[in-house]
Amino acid sequence: MADGWEEELWRRPCKSQCVGGEEMAPTGATLSACSTPQVVASSTALTASRLQEYEPYTCDGSVDINGDPASKKHTGKWRACYSILGGEFCVSLAYYGVGTNLVSYLTKARKQSNVAAASNVASWQGTCYLTPLLGAFLADSYWGRQRTIVISLAIFTMGMLVLTLAAASIHALDISPQGQDALPSLGLFLAALGLGGVWPCVPTFGADQFDDTDGAEKAQKERYYNWYYFAVNGGSLASTLLVYVQDSWGWGWGFGIPALFSVVGIAGFLASTKLYRYQKPGGSALTRVCQVVVAAVRKAHVDVPSDSSLLYEVPGKEAAAVVGSRKLVHTQGLSRFFDRAATFSSVDEASSAAAAMPSPWKLCTVTQVEELKVLARMLPVLLAGVVFNMAEAFFPLFVEQGEVMDKNIRGFSVPPASLTTFNCLCILILLAPCYSRVVKPVLSMATGGLKGGGLSELQRVGVGLAFATLSLASAALVETTRLRIVDERGLAHRDAAVPMSILWQAPQYVFVGVAKVFAAVGFTEFAYEQSPHAMRSSCQACSLVMVTLGNYLVSVMLKLMDSATLVGRGRHGWIPDNLNEGRLDRLFWLMAGLQLLNLLAFACCATRYKRKQATT
Repeated sequence: MADGWEEELWRRPCKSQCVGGEEMAPTGATLSACSTPQVVASSTALTASRLQEYEPYTCDGSVDINGDPASKKHTGKWRACYSILGGEFCVSLAYYGVGTNLVSYLTKARKQSNVAAASNVASWQGTCYLTPLLGAFLADSYWGRQRTIVISLAIFTMGMLVLTLAAASIHALDISPQGQDALPSLGLFLAALGLGGVWPCVPTFGADQFDDTDGAEKAQKERYYNWYYFAVNGGSLASTLLVYVQDSWGWGWGFGIPALFSVVGIAGFLASTKLYRYQKPGGSALTRVCQVVVAAVRKAHVDVPSDSSLLYEVPGKEAAAVVGSRKLVHTQGLSRFFDRAATFSSVDEASSAAAAMPSPWKLCTVTQVEELKVLARMLPVLLAGVVFNMAEAFFPLFVEQGEVMDKNIRGFSVPPASLTTFNCLCILILLAPCYSRVVKPVLSMATGGLKGGGLSELQRVGVGLAFATLSLASAALVETTRLRIVDERGLAHRDAAVPMSILWQAPQYVFVGVAKVFAAVGFTEFAYEQSPHAMRSSCQACSLVMVTLGNYLVSVMLKLMDSATLVGRGRHGWIPDNLNEGRLDRLFWLMAGLQLLNLLAFACCATRYKRKQATT
C-alpha cells in the first residue's frame, strides 16, 4: 500500500507543492509546499534513494513538450537558454548582415537611385519593427511562443534564401525586369515577416525557462536579459565583417552567409525542444479587453461595491478566462469605471441562480479587469521609449558631424560611421561580462543592497534615460566647440573639415551604448515582468514598436525643423548641406532638453507605478 501512494506522489503534478496549500499523506504526515515531502511514519518512510528520485515541478503553469507539468530538474533554466540565445545570435547576424549594407546593394546591384534606395531601406526597417505586433498576437493567443518562433524562423530563412538567389543567380535566370525587381522585394518582405515572430517571442520564451515562483530561478532572469541583449549586439558586431565579404566577394556570398546562419539558428533552436518549458497560449487578449470595455459600458448605471471581494471571480488559483494563467489581485486606483465589468447586476444574479455561466460580454472576472488596468499603467512607461530611441536615431547626424571634423588619426583616415563601434563595444563589455561582477557590486554600495545589489527594471530604465540625455548634451558641446573653431578660422562659408579630432565624438557614442545597456534591457525586463501573464509577447512587441515611433518622430521633426529655421530668403536652416553654416548645436541642445523632460516625466510615472500582483 505504501508503494502505491508513493508512486502516485512522484507522478502527481505540482498542485499541492506550488499553490501554497498542504496535502496529507495516508499516514497523516503533512507535505510542505514546494519541497521534498517529509513522511514521519516508519511504515511508509521514504528511502534515501526514493528521495533522490523526487522531482518537484514548476509552479508557474509551464508544461513540458508532452503537455505535462514541467520538471524543474529536466527542463528549462540555462541549458534550455543556450539554444535560444544561439538562435538569436544567428538571426541578429543575418538581419544586420543584410540591413547594414542594404542601401549599397540597392544602388549598386539593383541600380536604384539614392533617394529610392534610402526610402526602400527605411520602409523595410519600419516593416521589421511593425510585424512583431502580428507575431506577438499569434503567440499569445493561439500558437504559443515556441511554435511561433519556429514558424517565423522558417519564414525568415525562406526570405534569406530568396534574397540570396536574387543576388547570386538573377542574371543567369530568364526572368523579366519586373520579376528581377520583385524577387529581392519578396525576399525582404519574407525576412521582415519572419522577424515579426522572432523578436517579441525570443526574450519572453527565454524568460519562461525560469520559474517565477522560485526565488533562485527568478534571480537568474536578469542575467538572461543581459545575455539576450549581448547576443543581439554580438550578432550586430559580427555582421560588420559581412560588409567586406559583400564588397570583395559579391552579393551572392554576402547574402548567402547570413542565410546559412539562419539555417543554423533553426537547427540549434530545435535541438533543445525536449528541454524547453512551454506556456500555454491564453486566447485572444484583444477579445478579453473588448469584453471588459463592453461589459463596463453596459453597466454604467451599476454601483461598484466598496468591498472588492464582492466582485466576480471564479474559484481556484488559475484565471478562468485566460488559459494556464494565474489570477490577478484586485487593485485600487486608476478608473473604478472598469470595475463595473466585474460587478454583479440583477441580471447576473438571476443567471447565477439559474446555474448558467454568465456571458463574458456582460460579466467579466476580476483578472480580466486587472489585465486592462495593468496595460493602462504600463503604457506611460513604454511611451518613454519613444523619445529614448530618438537618441540612436540621431546617429546619421552624428556621422554628418564627423564628416566635417579631422578624421586623420596617426596617418589613418577614420570613416565617421565606424565610430558606432564604440557603441557596440560598450554594450558588449558592460552587459554580460561586467554587469554582474562590476556594475552590480557598485550599485549595491550605492543602493545599500537594494534588490540583491542591482536595480529594478524601472530604475534601470531611468538610468538609461539619463545617459541618453548626456549623449545629446555631449554632441551639443562638441558641435558648439567645432563651430567656435569655424568662426575663429573663417571657415563659415567653406565646406571644409575643421582641425578638431573626430575622437571627440567618442563620448556621445559611448553614452548611447551605456543608455542602451540600462534602458533597452530594462524595457525588455519590464515588458515581461509587469505585463499580464498571457500578453507578454504582445507587450514585448509594443516595446519594439517604440523604436519605430522614435525613428518616425525624428524624421518628422527634422523636416519641421528644417522649414522652421529657414529665416528669410537665401538663409540657411540649422542643418544645411554645409554644416559650417548651420547650427546643429542648437538641434542637439533641443534634443537633450527633450530627453531631460522625458526623464522627468518617466520619473513621475515610475514613482506612482503600481506593480502587478498575481495570486500566490
